[in-house]
Amino acid sequence: MKFPKKLQKGDTIGLVAPSSPIPPERVQPCIDKIRELGYQVKVADNLAENFHGFTAGTARTRAEWINRMFLDPEVDAVFCVRGGDGSYQIMEYLDLEAIKAHPKLFLGYSDITNLHTVFNGICEFGTLHGPMVHSNMIDHFDEETARSFFEILNGEGEIEFWNPAGKELETVTPGKASGVLAGGNLTLLSDAIGTPYALDPTGKILFLEEVHGSSSGFERDMFALRNAGYFHKAAGVLMGQFTEMKSDYDDDWTWHECMQDLFKDLDIPVLAGIESGHEFPMLTLPMGAFCEMDATERTIRFRMER
Repeated sequence: MKFPKKLQKGDTIGLVAPSSPIPPERVQPCIDKIRELGYQVKVADNLAENFHGFTAGTARTRAEWINRMFLDPEVDAVFCVRGGDGSYQIMEYLDLEAIKAHPKLFLGYSDITNLHTVFNGICEFGTLHGPMVHSNMIDHFDEETARSFFEILNGEGEIEFWNPAGKELETVTPGKASGVLAGGNLTLLSDAIGTPYALDPTGKILFLEEVHGSSSGFERDMFALRNAGYFHKAAGVLMGQFTEMKSDYDDDWTWHECMQDLFKDLDIPVLAGIESGHEFPMLTLPMGAFCEMDATERTIRFRMER
């Protein structure tokens, strides 16, 4: 799977809000940040629109802005300002044939997982699971987050993944595997099962992350993936950041213990501790890149083609 062309200074980035809105006073700082990075900006007019309290406009409005940015010949990349909630509403309104014909670098995470899945799987181009403009770049674009972002943004060929100093990767199940990197937010992947937009995990390296989850929710969603055959079909699993996870019933519960039960009888390597998700620093992952993982030696390599 190929990635769209690299960005050059002066290229134009289109800012979209596929899910929830941002405060009106934060729109200009988003624009300023992109310009500070050396790019021009086009802005969807729904970034601060508040529809029913949690989405940046109607489903059609949000989808249409994504369609427009991909079809606009002046736009070189499409960046999401934030995630939130509601991307599941827009899927039927995306013009996936047109987007496939006009691939561009696409950036986001969390609720944006649905878009990564269809852009990788249906539109057949690589995307970036990385820091969003409002959620990360304005206030939390620390040195490690920025370094990882730019390495992947314009990366090509073989790239070795690194975790920040003091953040060790954890072997859950030893072994080696390779395949296309896919996945994202656990809840979104679980909720998509049975829809036309569900991820096909066959032969892939499956990446998972979550935020504000409960122990029962984590186990429900993970076993939904297991029961749907995701872990039996995947080549390997990478576990990212699981932020502010709380127990419903046992103060000693940890998602690590549940993970051990989930994978103990499956013959696939599992590596945890990847610093990508809802914490800082937030490292960028090339979704759709070929990935080689060694859970025994705790190494990850990506190969990006353009």
